[in-house]
Amino acid sequence: MKKRIIILGILGLIVIGGLYLTRRFHYPKYNPDNAKTDTKQLVDVEKINNGDLIFQTSLSGQSKAIQLATKSKYSHCGIIYSYNGKFYVFEAVQPVKSTLDQWIARGKDAHYVIKRLKNADQILTAETLRRLKQEGEKFKGKDYDLAFEWSDDKIYCSELIWKIYQRATGIEIGKLQKLGDFDLTNDTVRQKMKERYGDFISTDEIVISPAAIFESDLLIKVKEN
Repeated sequence: MKKRIIILGILGLIVIGGLYLTRRFHYPKYNPDNAKTDTKQLVDVEKINNGDLIFQTSLSGQSKAIQLATKSKYSHCGIIYSYNGKFYVFEAVQPVKSTLDQWIARGKDAHYVIKRLKNADQILTAETLRRLKQEGEKFKGKDYDLAFEWSDDKIYCSELIWKIYQRATGIEIGKLQKLGDFDLTNDTVRQKMKERYGDFISTDEIVISPAAIFESDLLIKVKEN
């Protein structure tokens, strides 16, 4: 009996070790070495402020379709906050949450751009930042919205940013569009749309894209890496 328990324990360690190695070497976003390096790049930036917006080219399966449809290299975004001296990114992934080590490592070539409201010094007071975080808490833990619907039931990255800022400050960062306004003609885009919507695509659905927020004239660039 004792020998059997030992054998089962060894097998368990082998399985766990195999899963770890698979995640580390076959899926870059889970590579802890990348994460540590990329985290240092973000934390060491002295000019980062609470409420800044951060953009990247995601390595997710839908990223290329988003880039083609919106004519932008940036396909993912989040809001930066500081807690206990460290900066985190509040983002809509699965589920909506704050991340640190993983965020930059999930972007192409660890590249990111940080932008800020032009008059952030006047607008983003301690009270306003409290409201931003309060609005964000309402979405925390919600599922990622694969269908990009304009509801609060599920949420996607740029929708999260837009709604938090609009509801906390009244400021609308980026122009709302309809799904049909984007370029849906590319085969990659068509394939992804087919996966998500089947044969019926609601082109009248209200959408806010990472590109629309990135290109907003209300923002200025404060850091690019």
